[in-house]
Amino acid sequence: MSFFSTILEKLGIGGHSDSTPTTPPPTTAPSTPPSETTPLGSPSPTAISQVDVAAKLEALASQHTETLNWRTSIVDLLKLLDIDSSLTARKQLAAELHYTGSTDDSAAMNTWLHGAVLRKLAENGGKVPADLLH
Repeated sequence: MSFFSTILEKLGIGGHSDSTPTTPPPTTAPSTPPSETTPLGSPSPTAISQVDVAAKLEALASQHTETLNWRTSIVDLLKLLDIDSSLTARKQLAAELHYTGSTDDSAAMNTWLHGAVLRKLAENGGKVPADLLH
């Protein structure tokens, strides 16, 4: 499993869940455009609901023994999710997310990683507040 997949799993995003599912997720029929046979008022297939990333992380933070600033720190975000936040782990995540800067400059890498992780969460079905998508 990739490092980022672990993050998705911990947040329950994109078919990943932080609990063991008891039944497979339902599937929906493909959406068809309205036509003469499909009235405009007909319900469309149910969309997969987005995971509110900020709400989920705030809930985790409220139960954590440490005060973690997940909104600005990739290290704190990973700690909050109970994922390895070591420099080696962050370098692995940076490689997975195609970081092109120097991993020797951990401050620059961490800043980039934080933004990249939040953007990727949004791309994968997470609802991330706009002010966190830097």
